[in-house]
Amino acid sequence: MPRLLGMELRGHLDLLLLGTLHQTGPVHGYALIVALRDRSDGAFKLPEGTVYPALHRLERDGLIDSEWYTGKPRRRRVYRLTPSGAAALTAKRREWRTFARGVQAIVEPDVREGWA
Repeated sequence: MPRLLGMELRGHLDLLLLGTLHQTGPVHGYALIVALRDRSDGAFKLPEGTVYPALHRLERDGLIDSEWYTGKPRRRRVYRLTPSGAAALTAKRREWRTFARGVQAIVEPDVREGWA
């Protein structure tokens, strides 16, 4: 599967991170990167330099929070979705569906059935 980064990702990173956190539950940053890569069959193999600044921004915006986990094997920052983040995820999912339906209507007009 091709790796997506750059323009293809622009505007969708928050949705991808919030959605992955919703699925995984509380998780440290590197595990989030791995989950995003694995759940997308390798399409979203994002570098730390893309993910960590986005996590910091989402935390600053109150959509996720974090705390230090000091257990083994080492100290790590663990991120979790907040109630505001869950609400934002719901809204972003709705926006994504609308966007995807619009793109589908343009690029594959004969394959529109089944898009609710």
